[in-house]
Formats: sequence, structure tokens, C-alpha cells
Amino acid sequence: MRSPSYSTVPPRLPWENILLAALLIVTIGSAAQSGAFRELDNGLRNFSFGLRDRTASGQIQVVEMDAASVAAIQRWPWPRSNYAEVVAALNEAGARSIIFDVDFSSTSNPVEDAALARSLSEASAEIVLPTFGQSESFESDRQIDALPIASLRRHASLASVSVIPDSDGVVRNMPLGTMTAGVPRPSLSAQAAGVAGKAGNQFPVDFAIDPASIPRYSFIDVASGRFDPSTITDKDILIGATAIEMGDRYATPRHGVLPGVIVQAIAAETLLGGIPIFGGWLVPLLVGALGAALVFAQKTYPRVVATSGLGAAALFGADIAAYSLAGADFRIVAGLILVLASGAARSGLLLYREMYRGKRIDQESGLPNRLALREADGSQENAQTIVAMLANFDAIKSVIGADAIGSLMGSLAARMGGRDIVYRIDDRCLAWISDESHETRIETLTELRRELRRPLEIAGKRVDPAIVFGIAAAGATAEASLAASTALANDKVWHMHEAAEQDLLEQQVSLMGELANAIENHELEVHYQPKLDLMTDRIASVEALVRWHHPTRGYLSPDSFIPLAEKNDHIADMTLFVLQRTLRDLAQWHGAGIEVKAAVNISARLLISPAFFDAVGAALQVSDTSASDLIFEVTESATMADPAAALRALEGYRRMGIMISLDDYGTGQSTLTYLKTLPLGELKIDRSFVENAHEDSSDALLVRSTVNLAHALGLQVVAEGIETVECLDFLREVGCDLAQGYFVSRPLPASELLTLCLSNSTSPKTPVRTAA
Repeated sequence: MRSPSYSTVPPRLPWENILLAALLIVTIGSAAQSGAFRELDNGLRNFSFGLRDRTASGQIQVVEMDAASVAAIQRWPWPRSNYAEVVAALNEAGARSIIFDVDFSSTSNPVEDAALARSLSEASAEIVLPTFGQSESFESDRQIDALPIASLRRHASLASVSVIPDSDGVVRNMPLGTMTAGVPRPSLSAQAAGVAGKAGNQFPVDFAIDPASIPRYSFIDVASGRFDPSTITDKDILIGATAIEMGDRYATPRHGVLPGVIVQAIAAETLLGGIPIFGGWLVPLLVGALGAALVFAQKTYPRVVATSGLGAAALFGADIAAYSLAGADFRIVAGLILVLASGAARSGLLLYREMYRGKRIDQESGLPNRLALREADGSQENAQTIVAMLANFDAIKSVIGADAIGSLMGSLAARMGGRDIVYRIDDRCLAWISDESHETRIETLTELRRELRRPLEIAGKRVDPAIVFGIAAAGATAEASLAASTALANDKVWHMHEAAEQDLLEQQVSLMGELANAIENHELEVHYQPKLDLMTDRIASVEALVRWHHPTRGYLSPDSFIPLAEKNDHIADMTLFVLQRTLRDLAQWHGAGIEVKAAVNISARLLISPAFFDAVGAALQVSDTSASDLIFEVTESATMADPAAALRALEGYRRMGIMISLDDYGTGQSTLTYLKTLPLGELKIDRSFVENAHEDSSDALLVRSTVNLAHALGLQVVAEGIETVECLDFLREVGCDLAQGYFVSRPLPASELLTLCLSNSTSPKTPVRTAA
């Protein structure tokens, strides 16, 4: 047989993975273009700053205009002679550059201005003063450029001190240069790092740099000479405010609010390693597309999860490496989302395929199931569905156990070989679609049955499977199963379902619907066949028999609807109807002075049904008839199907007061021990042994011995099938207790039975006979 997996995989769309990946790329790329991932990118960059945490180089140092300096100087604005003192001290210590983040755009005391100008002119260190632009007013778009006063800028370079926060107020990027007074100028940070900056360009600031690692000196300490000059030599010194009351503070990623001069220092430290570049989101998205291709190439869910996880981790690691080694600041969220979304999409696709396959696979055997067969292609011209039924399924199951049944069915399917896919359509049935000719198909089935009958080793036990086949049109699986059941019932190797059988089946289904209505509307009848007491020649009991006179079909034989009721779960309702009608009629007969008992037949299915047991108890509670006037007739096969459950049920009925009668005795395999175990009160000898017992010595011996055995066990004996007076006389001779048959009386409606019983009670020793 071909691998069953071929029939249980959902159909694939052309270029399925490529189309899905392309859809993800376009969708995620569009979202990235619109800025949808900006916050996520910012958050991820902050996280990466924490992973790359590093200390400043020490080349950029800060002289803080801190709270201690404010307290010492006690004036604002500070006299510019104070700045002159600091410039002189730093210059003497050998600073490479002295860079001010202090506004000198307005004049102060001329003496003070002159003192600072003189200090700047005498310094050998490079002096950098700030320029900046500001709006003319709150509502004006006009910018006013602020430059240091002329006396100061003659001795210094000018640099832009502008800080441009993002729309959320957080500083993430800094300018390399700006235009002030119509002149392009480098930013303060670019000047400090010695980097040429083009006006209008920005760069991402590396906030992985720890601001606490930047060397700092108090302004007042430097002015007073309280510092180690050797730490200043050849360093670039930024001078700016850090005191809270001076303002000039900005929100930053990771570090929170920082003074502007510290932000400038971190930016300068960033540029010392080269100018970082904005990598954007497109390159990570393309890298993510490669990762997505790898993800979609995976065949199993664990590999998809591992590949997408590793791909996302690799992209994140590559981003950190790119920033650390090349200063490339990429926006990688779009790429990460693409890799992870590809993993989710591929996992979903695999999960769908697994669910699709799981619904079409029998979990016990691993074979494709009925749903897979229903979806299989059986459109060939001569295609037919063939069902192989394990005839001795129950016996084998009891030997190897339920857990090994799947292995058994899988082994049977493996033995079939050939070119067809084998499906397990229920517990005991395998099926496949065949396009062979009828003659070839029959030859194949004959050979296949011979092959399948060879013993199998399952769960350490040797079993001998017995197989029958059913054949029907392709797609008619139920009909093929029915045909297999027909073959089993008729002891045939195979049976073909014909159109006439389908018509019969439809009639039976229709009949079952009509039977349900007949039961519900009390349209059935109950007739009673008398049992004659051979000692008194009185009617001692009767057997209740259901009758159905259909309004359009006429009289229907019980054999035409009782087996169907058994198969279609109507037997409980029908039996309860018979029981309730029998209890009613018993009450009427007893009221008329006729003391008889009545027997009701109980099927194997009902015998072990707790629901039916409860229904019997409920019916007795509302009846005027005593349970002791009731007999339940059960067959040997009913008691042997599940002996333990049957015994419990029979004992329960016996405790209610109901007599138990074993029907059709002699046709089964009852043993003396079995008869002693059951709570019996009566034994009914099957008619096949009774009707010729007066002529056949073997039957006579069997009936005589059965009567003696039953009496020895304390049971009364009923013989059924009495058709002649000679048979009746024989039963009297052997001591049989009761006789039932057409020679005694045919089944009668309740009213006619009452008339017969009244007549019988007034005519002692008169044989009871009615027309057959």
C-alpha cells in the first residue's frame, strides 16, 4: 500500500510560502515606513544601551557650574572674571581645548568683559564659545541668532550649542552642525571631538556611555586651584551648568534628565569613536527577509520555533555589533517582527496541516480514517469502495486487549500490500477504493482473505483474524460496511451492495420512524399466548407478544420490525410499552377473578441497561399489579454476552419480585454451574427439541433429562411449540409443568384471553384449544 500520509496532507497553494512571506514583508515594511515601530525601536535601542554599557574615554571632561559654585559666588550672572580665572587655570594645566556651554551673547560690566577677553587672548588652548538660535517670540517663526559679544569671539572659535529633542521631548540625536548668522558652524560636541560637521546633519548619541564616568570638576574648585593639573593636560574641557537652579536640562534615553553640558559631553564621546550613521529600517527588514526564508524552509514546528528565535537573536546581536564596531544605528524592529511573524505564520501553517492530518488519521493504528476516505478520489470509471471487516473482532479484543487493537488493524493493513491506500473506518473495519474489474476484484479478495487469515503476533499473543468483505459504489462507505455485515451474517467471503438492498434499507429506515410514532401514539397491540398447567389443565400464565397492524402496510410480522427496533435503539421504548400494557391487562384479569402470570421478553441490550432497570421499577410503582405476577423471559445468549452484568441485573429484578425464565433452553451452551448461578425460576425448552420429542428418541431423552434437571434445581419447566395432542401427552408423561403452543392456543388479544380463561376456569379438566 502507498503511504497513507499522501491522502492526509491538505492541498498546497502554488508558491504558498513565498506569497505568505511577501505579504508579511509588504505589510511590515509599510508599517515601518509610517513610523508605526518608532516607539518599539526606541525602547529596543534603550535596552541595547544597557547591554553595551561602557565608561567614557576621559578625553572629554566637564567643569561644572554646580551648586557649590553657585553658593560660593553668590551672584548671577556670574562676574566674567570668574570665567577668566577658570580659563587661566585650565590653560596653565595644559588643557587642549576649553569649550564653553555658557551664553556670552550680551555684554556685562566692561571691566569684567575685558578681563575674560584678555584671559581668552592669552590662552594657548583652543577656546570655543557657543552660538545658538532662538525664536523671536512664542508665536513667531523668526529665529534670532545669538553669538558671543565681539570682544570675546575675536579670540575664540564658534560652535553651535543647539540641542534638538524628538517630538516626545527626549534627546536621542545631536546635530553635527547648524547655521547661525548665516554661517555653517560645527556643533559643540563635534568641535570637542575634533570632527568636521556639516550643517543640518545629525548623528545618534551613544547613551551606552555612563555619564558618571565622565571626569568632572567643580567650577569654584578650578577657579581656586583646588584640582590636580595633571588630570587636565591635553584634555578637552567643557564648561557648563549642572546646578538645578540654572535649568538647561534634557530628558535622555536610559539616564533620565541630564544637564545640557553632560549631554554635550556624551555626544562628544560618541564622536570620538567616529561619526555614527543612521542605518534605518530597510536593511534590517531585508536581513529579516533572509531569516524568514530560512524559517519557511523548516518542516517541523520545533525547528521553526528554533530558527525564528535564533534568527531574531542573531539580528539583535548583529545590530549591537554594527553599532559597536561601525557606529551604524539601525532600526531593527521591522526585521525582528518579520522573523518572528514568519515563525508564527509558518507554525500556524504547520499546526493547520497537523490538525488537518490529525482529523484524517486514526490515532490507534496510524491509518487514514473515514474522513480521509470520504475525501479520497474515487472518480475512476469502475471505482468501488471495499470494506474488510474483522469478523472475530470481539474475541480477538478480549485476548489482546483494547490497547493493542490499533496495532492489529495496522498489521492487517500492512499485509494487504498492493497499490491502494487503506483506511480504518471504524473499530473493526478497513476500507480502500479499488478500480479493478469485477472479476479481478473477486480474485483479489479471495487471495487477500487467504493472506489475512494467516496468524498474527500481537502484544505477544497469537491471533487468527477472520475477514469478510463488503463492496459498494465508490463513496458509499456505509453501504459497503452493511454489505460486509451481510456477508458475515450469511457466512460468505464477500457481499456486494445492490440497489435493491438500498431500497430495502430505506424502507427499513422509514419503518423505524413509523415504529417510533406507533409506540408514542400507542398504536401497537399486545397479544397473549397461554401456557397450560399440565397438572390442572388450567391457564397458569401467558406470554406477552407485540403486534403491529400498520395503517398502510397491513399486518407486519414481528420478525420484520423487532430486529430493526433492536438495532435502532427503539427496543427499550417498545418493551416498556409491552410491559405497561401487560401490567394493565393483568390488573383487569385479576379484577375479573382470573389469577394468571404474564411473561415479557427482555432483549440482551435491555438486560444490562440501568436506565431500563429504573424504568421497570417506576412502572411497577404506578401499577396495581404485584411484581410476583410478572415473568421476564431472557435468552441464554442475552445472559452470556456480559455474564457479570447480566447476573447483577437478574438479581435486581428477582429482588423486585419478578420471576426469571430462561428462554430457548438447549440452543445455547448453558452448563449446570451456569444454571445454578442465575436466579432462575423457570426453564423454557426450545420448540426445536419439543415438537418431535414424542417420536424422536434423542429429543425425548433431552426433554426428559431437562425436566428432571430443572426439577432437581427447583425450577418449573415450560415446553413450547406444542402442535399435537401426542406431543402434549408426552409432556404430561415426563412431568413437564407447562405447555405452550398453537395446539393449546394461538396468541389472543386481552379481551379474548379473558373470555378463554373464564371458560377454562368453569370447565375443569377440559383441554384448552383455540383455532390456529
